[in-house]
Amino acid sequence: MASLEGPGAPPVKAAQDDAPPSPPQAPPEKPSDKRRRSLIILSSWIIVVLLGLPIWWKTTSIYRANLPLSEMIDWADGKACKPSFSLQVALDAGGLPDEAAQTLLRLTQGALDDLNDFPAHQLRLRLPPDSSADGTAPQDALTVRLTPGDSMSATLDSRLPVLSVAYPPDSIPPPTSSASALATYVASELHAAFSEEQAILSYLLSSSTMAPESSKKTRTTRAFRYSHTYHLTFSLFTSGPAPSTWDIDAAIASYMQPVLDVLSLIHNFTVDTQVQLYAAPGVQSEDLSKDDLTSFINAAEWPLSPSIGGAPTINFIIYMGNQTVALSESEKSQSWLIPQWGAVYLLPPTPGSHVSPDALKKPLLAFSSHLLSLLGTPEKGSLPLRLSALARIRSADLLIRASSTLGALARLSLSLPSISIPGSVADGVAKSLRHLSIACADLASPQALEHARIAEAEAERAFFEKSMVGQLYFPDEHKVAVYMPLLGPVGVPLVTGLVREIREWLKRRKERAAVAKEKKET
Repeated sequence: MASLEGPGAPPVKAAQDDAPPSPPQAPPEKPSDKRRRSLIILSSWIIVVLLGLPIWWKTTSIYRANLPLSEMIDWADGKACKPSFSLQVALDAGGLPDEAAQTLLRLTQGALDDLNDFPAHQLRLRLPPDSSADGTAPQDALTVRLTPGDSMSATLDSRLPVLSVAYPPDSIPPPTSSASALATYVASELHAAFSEEQAILSYLLSSSTMAPESSKKTRTTRAFRYSHTYHLTFSLFTSGPAPSTWDIDAAIASYMQPVLDVLSLIHNFTVDTQVQLYAAPGVQSEDLSKDDLTSFINAAEWPLSPSIGGAPTINFIIYMGNQTVALSESEKSQSWLIPQWGAVYLLPPTPGSHVSPDALKKPLLAFSSHLLSLLGTPEKGSLPLRLSALARIRSADLLIRASSTLGALARLSLSLPSISIPGSVADGVAKSLRHLSIACADLASPQALEHARIAEAEAERAFFEKSMVGQLYFPDEHKVAVYMPLLGPVGVPLVTGLVREIREWLKRRKERAAVAKEKKET
């Protein structure tokens, strides 16, 4: 076959001309451009780290005021305060010589200490400066007034904190005596006068879940929780159209206001009244048994006043009808107490359409007794002693409740690190701790109740702070869901640019090292 090569033949292309063309290469980057890019990335990260992160941290961080957590837990655990009630009792020995009075005081105090099985509650006897004068002093819980008589007897004054003790003249112990029947008798009477208060305080301060005596259980379950103010509602319910009016204001002023006045040192009271006609009770029987009492109040139809202004309401109901409570075949009653609610009195029908104050005397006197029971007052003893004991019992109760609330707040703060603690909570805790310390220093004083009340109120206010509780419903997962869509588009270019610059820097470093090695070898 003839060759096509010749002078006029077209030139044959090289084999490499058949390969695909290579993509155009970017011009080499200038060193100034590299420095500019590095500075841009570096400045972006400087702005993020030094300006963006602090602003984000400041605007999104949760404020947590400093709380004395260890001190709060110590109060809750009973380590910060050991409650004690040291009551002062004046021993008015009358006309006894000083030496005989001192001997009787020493022997009576020893007998008292032997009878006392609750160390937190102690009675301390003292002799007034002038035994011939009235030995009663404001700081004395009780005054023992000794008077000569034919035999030993003791009587508590119904209006004053005075225990009158009569003794035979031959019962005065000689100075060298180590025992005395009179001292033992006075000690036993004093112990009996304060035994119920000791039992209640022992129950409050004890770690046991339930006291063994049934009287403690009954008293604890029927009394209202402490409140500085109570609302008293007096209601007259009748089964027909009469009576339609009652002189309740005059009756309260005559028969119940004296009790409210003596209780005003511990509680405040507001009063309202109402009359309801054609009110049918839940039980129609004339003789009500104990089982019928729970169904007597017709709560579905009787308009009973609710709590007003946040204060607990104590209801006192007078129902006018031919009904009585059958306690036994021979004994009947007209009233009964409803624990933590109020009391009911069954009043026989009166002629006419108006109920006079005299007809309301018995119901209101019964309500006065029920009110003392509903407030947790001890049942035995004279009224002054019962009220002073109530103040000390309430002081201990509020002290325990405030300490428990502070402990719960401390444990809540430790278990939820992300919860907000505003400054108002810290101020309330500090105020509560301050008043707790003052109350604990002298629980036997009348001022301890006011300090304990303020401490409990401040602790409750701090624990239920609205702005703090709201943080419980803002979980961390919600924060991540909010920030990720915003930080993702901004963070990816910054991170990729930083990674690229680090790689370029490592590459340049490796090249410089290779050049330096080559120069060294040559």
